[in-house]
Amino acid sequence: MGMTQQNLRVRQATSEDYDDVVEFTSDIWTHRSGDYIPHVYHDWIAGDGDDQRTFVVDTGDDIGGILQGVMLSEHEAWLQGMRTNPEFRGEGIANLLNEAAFDWLAGQGATVARNMVFSWNSAGLGASRAAGFEPGVEFRWAHPDPDGDALAALDTDAAVAHDADAAWSHWVASEARDVLGGLALHPEESWALSELTRGTLRDLHDETTVLTVQNGGTRAMAFRIRDYDRENDDGETVHWAEYGAATWDDVEAARALFAAVAEDAAALGADKTRVLIPETPRHVSDAAYTRAGTSDEPKFLLECDLTDRR
Repeated sequence: MGMTQQNLRVRQATSEDYDDVVEFTSDIWTHRSGDYIPHVYHDWIAGDGDDQRTFVVDTGDDIGGILQGVMLSEHEAWLQGMRTNPEFRGEGIANLLNEAAFDWLAGQGATVARNMVFSWNSAGLGASRAAGFEPGVEFRWAHPDPDGDALAALDTDAAVAHDADAAWSHWVASEARDVLGGLALHPEESWALSELTRGTLRDLHDETTVLTVQNGGTRAMAFRIRDYDRENDDGETVHWAEYGAATWDDVEAARALFAAVAEDAAALGADKTRVLIPETPRHVSDAAYTRAGTSDEPKFLLECDLTDRR
């Protein structure tokens, strides 16, 4: 294409950019259910404000790329939806978008920006490192099937309680917290991770549920952050229950915890579950051993220090 940086302008996205964005994102990941950007674009634009901004690169005649930045807390930011128009690859589109988002987020008070890249996405990983992101943490999903009788089927002395403070104590002492760097799924921003706090668990206790496994003390914990409907590839509506993180002491505690999750999800009428677990041999094999099921691949988190931009 041979364009120069002077021909490229980063600006806030508008509804008028939709067709151009759809044109270059509709053919992305068609072998993996396709890209979600065309489905959420208008919601993104409508939600832009002091805590969120969607950026595009305007080439004059087309849109060269898109990226959204979101404030998750007073100091944590999240970047998502980085896409580059294939017609403009090699023109530095990704760096322009990242730099604009970093500066805007730092101006909103962020000291750190994070993003998530699928482990199979080598191009995305390389672009993130080139933009200044450093390796962070990795996680995987566990998928216990909803089952209203899951706990009753277990031969265990463990009991399930709903205790946010006990869950917090277990979290702060757990290997999982260390592996995840204190991060868990954010209660409001889908697919984003932020620092888990005691206050967040107390809020979730009131708004959704916090699960603890008790057996001579707290042996495991998990918490539900949301449930929602989504269409699958066949056009069928699937009701998901999503859990922000899970920790446990041993296999038996894991078995009881995933059974508690299965019952909680069944009570919601959920068809499927998604539970964030650390990407370690112990945690992934424990989930497999308890027949909770796991996703095929891990997810990678990367992060960038923004303190020198404030």
